[in-house]
Amino acid sequence: MLKFSKPFWVANFVELLERLAFYAVFIVITLYLSNVWGFSDVQAGIISGIYSAFLYLLPTFTGAVADKIGFRNSIILAFTFLTIGYGGLGLVPTILQSAGLVHYGMTTTYSGLIGSLHQWSIIPILVFIVIGGAFIKAVISGTVARETTTENRARGYAIFYMMVNIGAFLGKTVVDPLRRSMGDEGLVYLNYFSASMTFLALIAVFFFYKSAHTEGQGKKMQELLQSMGKVLTNGRLMILILIISGFWMIQSQMYSTMPKYVIRLVGDGATPGWYANVNPLVVFISVNFITSMMKKRNAITSMMAGMFIIPLSALVMSFGNHIGDAYILGMHPVAFMMIIGIAMQALAECFISPRYLEYFSLQAPKGEEGLYLGFSHLHSFFSYLFAFGISGFLLEKYCPDPRLFTSAEGILDKAAYSAATEHAHYIWYVFVGIGAISAVALFIYSRVVKHLDRKLELVKQ
Repeated sequence: MLKFSKPFWVANFVELLERLAFYAVFIVITLYLSNVWGFSDVQAGIISGIYSAFLYLLPTFTGAVADKIGFRNSIILAFTFLTIGYGGLGLVPTILQSAGLVHYGMTTTYSGLIGSLHQWSIIPILVFIVIGGAFIKAVISGTVARETTTENRARGYAIFYMMVNIGAFLGKTVVDPLRRSMGDEGLVYLNYFSASMTFLALIAVFFFYKSAHTEGQGKKMQELLQSMGKVLTNGRLMILILIISGFWMIQSQMYSTMPKYVIRLVGDGATPGWYANVNPLVVFISVNFITSMMKKRNAITSMMAGMFIIPLSALVMSFGNHIGDAYILGMHPVAFMMIIGIAMQALAECFISPRYLEYFSLQAPKGEEGLYLGFSHLHSFFSYLFAFGISGFLLEKYCPDPRLFTSAEGILDKAAYSAATEHAHYIWYVFVGIGAISAVALFIYSRVVKHLDRKLELVKQ
């Protein structure tokens, strides 16, 4: 433990706080957009999709800026932006309520917000969070690299990964008690919690983060765009990115579809934050075992195993809505099958994620591995961009907002809503199809790539 520098530990501590803040908000981002701001399922899906997609696209470019202005300045800038952003997600709705446009309680009452320009004031707030989050993604991992040596780097990244998962786990546990006790108003106050976490991180960085490793001028933006062009014109890699995006489109439903789906079908007693925590728990327990089990298999074989699990996970999630109302191990069947499906997704992730990065690096030209790996998360950009939007359309059609079936007195028409959600499980059939197509595509891809490599070897001989 003493082999690591003080900046290393400060960076890992603030990463834990940042992940805690991020996941507390992100697990209910579509619910927040609909229940607090009054956006439809489709609008909430599109907004959150663009928001999350750019969180994965921008770090490569903000990393270049961070190299120029210094890591300490970059982290201070990032946490300043994040504190403003998360604080804005709580403060601006409060201002709108004071203006008489909306009233928050267990349920939200709108009186002028929906359809007004004020409703779109959330966009600049989200921009602050995207820019701050993009800097954090680039700088914290870069700090771990700079503050470790070849001897302790593996252990350093293991600690970093542990902090990320602890933060993600704790962040999701905050949501459910607040939402269940305060309803929609709790979704507003949740953001003050996230803002306080990033403000605490800002204070920690300001007083305790002083790194001696400040070398490195970084790449010019023109060089980065040229590098991105190389990746985008590499047909083999781009096809793989699009295929793997199918996996992440299903995985991302844990944030885009699942919270609304379980609350609408199970009721306000549902705890989507705890259901989502099954994912990091299973990954933590299983990833080393699965990686060791598959170490003698090539990367594509391991990825294919995960890709054939992922459509089955979506199919399992669909079972909860049509196996009856009898509780299973004390849980509503929708909740129980959701947990099983999320656990299966976590297993698929263990087969796919580590080996995907390995394969991606092997496809890079000699000496350009780092450059190519900088764009390895393009699959997250594509998948989040489309997955959240698709989710919004599917929710609106098969599992609509119960407020649309509630009278002016606040009474839900249970018969009408039961009929409207009778085929809610159809949502998961769409993702079964996406997962199945992706799995078959990866199988074909592996055959074609193997054939092309053999032909290339023959030409060389």
